[in-house]
Amino acid sequence: MKHTAVLYIHGKNGSASESEHYKPLFPECEVIGFDYQTFSPWETGAEIRSVVEKLKSEYDSIILIANSIGAFFSMNAGIDSIIKKAYFISPIVDMERLITDMMDWANVTEDKLKEKGMIHTSLGEDLSWDYLCYVREHPVKWSVPTAILYGKNDALTSYETISAFAKKHNAKLTVMENGEHWFHTEEQMQFLDNWIRR
Repeated sequence: MKHTAVLYIHGKNGSASESEHYKPLFPECEVIGFDYQTFSPWETGAEIRSVVEKLKSEYDSIILIANSIGAFFSMNAGIDSIIKKAYFISPIVDMERLITDMMDWANVTEDKLKEKGMIHTSLGEDLSWDYLCYVREHPVKWSVPTAILYGKNDALTSYETISAFAKKHNAKLTVMENGEHWFHTEEQMQFLDNWIRR
């Protein structure tokens, strides 16, 4: 009987099948990937919370591995008291900053977004007024012991933003010099695996 569950929450365009990669790194644990069906912090947070509550009834402890926006959704799930520890890979830790950056890139003003409600951008991202309001009204609260892996060339989150978050939440920050937001090359995955093993 495996007493610890490792829950993997993927990033944008990812899938639960990525959890297979982590099985050899946690041989004593049950590694489970979760495919969420919604894409807002309030809905996806609720989805993640229900999965975690189900796991809580079946396992002694739960470890979370969350990638990119999956980490942001997890921090909006109200699961702090249930998770033993967390590994965040390229987490989105300041969503308001990311949205306002995207608005700048797409030349969209706050007034225009408020008026339209939703604007599709050439970046392939939809900007949503409700989403921005939610993020402002629900600042991230996170008290789980957390280790963060960050790529120095992450185009979505600045080093200042990630280090400020790590300091504020007592998270252990590891920076890969030639890492990107998406860890996918052989060298990057090797670095990720060694980071987890440590």
